[in-house]
Amino acid sequence: MQCFTQEGTECGDGKEIGLKDNFKSGFVTLIGRPNVGKSTLMNHLIGQKIAITSYRPQTTRNRIQTVYTCEEGQIVFVDTPGIHKAKNKLGDYMVRIAERSLTEVDVILWLVEPTTFIGAGERHIIEQLKKVKTPVILVINKTDKVKKAEVLTFIDAYRKEMDFDEIVPVSALKGDNTDVLISCIMKYLPYGEAFYDEDTVTDQPERQIVSELIREKALLSLEDEIPHGIAVVIESMKFRKASRKRNKDKGEGAPEEGNAARSSTVADIEATIVCERESHKGIVIGKQGAMLKKIGSKARPEIEEMLECKVNLQLWVKVRKDWRDSDLYMKNFGYNPKDSE
Repeated sequence: MQCFTQEGTECGDGKEIGLKDNFKSGFVTLIGRPNVGKSTLMNHLIGQKIAITSYRPQTTRNRIQTVYTCEEGQIVFVDTPGIHKAKNKLGDYMVRIAERSLTEVDVILWLVEPTTFIGAGERHIIEQLKKVKTPVILVINKTDKVKKAEVLTFIDAYRKEMDFDEIVPVSALKGDNTDVLISCIMKYLPYGEAFYDEDTVTDQPERQIVSELIREKALLSLEDEIPHGIAVVIESMKFRKASRKRNKDKGEGAPEEGNAARSSTVADIEATIVCERESHKGIVIGKQGAMLKKIGSKARPEIEEMLECKVNLQLWVKVRKDWRDSDLYMKNFGYNPKDSE
């Protein structure tokens, strides 16, 4: 992936990352209402899918860090849950995670829909942003869904509400104007060494990414009333060597070519989908296990691509009543309330 400075010079793929005197590095949070495209934008900017996405709001539950590096600098993106009116402890946790990030980063990206209507949710975020001294870049996303001539009216509507440091219209889905967004971010980052080496894309453990990929497929497959009440727990993830097959040209038991370290590996993964109701369990499993098989078959290819090996995925379903209001269950499922304090 490449980025461009304000002068239009190419960043490229530098090898001596963080060694230049004018190298910049910093943390950038993405905030906004649910379903405005924060995870889609972050995935596009780093050039790899790390955060899960779906058309359902509140898809992102945890703080997720990804890394973008070029010659000019390194940006550590912090994707946060959508800011919304919480209805349970999990919702409170998600909102606190998002709002806390405002004071812990160097730049704030606030993503909004392309519209002139500024509702109560947006005004709540504006009030939060006015309390911090962090540079705020307003990102008007989903511009591919509106006429170009309309974009200026959206900019004017938000400009009247707050004095933003930058306003950048983009399409996270199409990648439109994202190079300009990178340039704007770089303007406000402090000078300093890289936090991560140039090959790092995320600090998320593989197990967490796997669990999120499974949850994404469940979100996309299940009924409307089910997804917000599910969690995915990786019970076991073990790697083993695949059984070698006879190859007449290469000899008995010869390894396959390409990505030898992992192409000859199989990941055995056992995961549990947790739901809140017995009636939900039947829906998640489906008739003769059809829904569970569907979720697994959709998740497996992306897990294999991420792990770069074959995957043997086993899914189970358990009921934990009202787990979203239980501190103990939330912690066990990877949402530690203390993390948002």
